[in-house]
Amino acid sequence: MFIVAIGWLYVVLMMSITETTPVAGVMTFILYGLVPVALLLYISGGRQRKRRRAAEQQERQRQAAAAEQPAAAQEPPPP
Repeated sequence: MFIVAIGWLYVVLMMSITETTPVAGVMTFILYGLVPVALLLYISGGRQRKRRRAAEQQERQRQAAAAEQPAAAQEPPPP
């Protein structure tokens, strides 16, 4: 996916170089290049963000269970 983004940014850079004014070149690069590529990479990274969030939640649950386990083992049994 990154090779497509890099290729598109190269094409847009070449387009922006051929613009008549520097302002038009910068706006072309931003509007045709950076914004669409950023949106594409954000949308395509959704699954990975969801997996990372789930893994972090599992790790927090595992740490909470590990913290409770020694405390429960040290408590005396009820009379």
